[in-house]
Amino acid sequence: MFASSGDISRVLILRAIGLGDFLTGVPAYRGLRQAFPKARITLAAPAVLEPLALLTGAIDRIVPVNGLGELSPLFPPPDLAVNFHGAGPQSIRDLLATGTRRLITHRHPEYPQIPGPPWSEEMHEVKRWTRLLSTAGIAADSRALQLARPTRPPAVSDAVIVHPGASAEARRWPIDRFGHVAEALSASGYSVVVTGSAAERTRAVTVAQRAGLDQNSVLAGDLDLAGLAALVASARLVLSGDTGIAHLASAYATPSVVLFGPTSPLQWGPPAGGPFTVIWRGVTGNPHGRWADPALLDIGSEEVLKAAEARLGDASLSQLRPDYPNSAEK
Repeated sequence: MFASSGDISRVLILRAIGLGDFLTGVPAYRGLRQAFPKARITLAAPAVLEPLALLTGAIDRIVPVNGLGELSPLFPPPDLAVNFHGAGPQSIRDLLATGTRRLITHRHPEYPQIPGPPWSEEMHEVKRWTRLLSTAGIAADSRALQLARPTRPPAVSDAVIVHPGASAEARRWPIDRFGHVAEALSASGYSVVVTGSAAERTRAVTVAQRAGLDQNSVLAGDLDLAGLAALVASARLVLSGDTGIAHLASAYATPSVVLFGPTSPLQWGPPAGGPFTVIWRGVTGNPHGRWADPALLDIGSEEVLKAAEARLGDASLSQLRPDYPNSAEK
């Protein structure tokens, strides 16, 4: 598709969604940088992602957008626009509105004149975007998930991070169970911190209380994404559901235990062969549901503690509190 990189000096990427989605695109961003080493690469995404965008080594700046319908014509227009947001049609419409000369996107019936591969629901999200580039003749290594380490020191070094939040209730493991596991980890001498967004602070405080942790251990709402990246990069372990911090652990090869419920790790899970443990019952459901997914509720505290034990190399953890309840919180 591209005779040379010399005629591409401005590249625009649309990925106007959250942390986990952004991080699954890192190998594709790197592929674009390698294909167009002299181009200025701009990411249209939420402004909060800018610190991490710069840590990819592939993105020069962010145009802040918080979703579809916010892009305006750009002057000068991009030589190439790349749709890493979705299948269209709105994302295609947004990118065409910038005045771009060329567009890489999945095929959509509302735009039959624009070529591209068909959308596949079953594909892993990382490979979805590297495959999209490969159909345009641009190579990208789906294993290239790493971020550079932030220059700032972590708020807590060598922490065990417990992250009880997620964007939807369907993907939130019960607070009591996070509390039980955090209590056992803390009792074994690990420096446990509880993270989350400002909106998740109440949930994080409750987990800390049920674990008997000091309130100084609650970092929810205190860290921007650069601070969270520094914390994860230096951590001993990340324990979370299927949410953005799990992808951040993958980016730094930090050991993790990730609990999947309604979504499949075959589409959203960490890369095979890394220091990551996935717990999943093999069934899917509604990831946006108002109630915790039944498959997620089937995962008990003892099972999670044993997985943490294996990742930490600590055989004593599962002996500290052997009789954990498996029922959902009331």
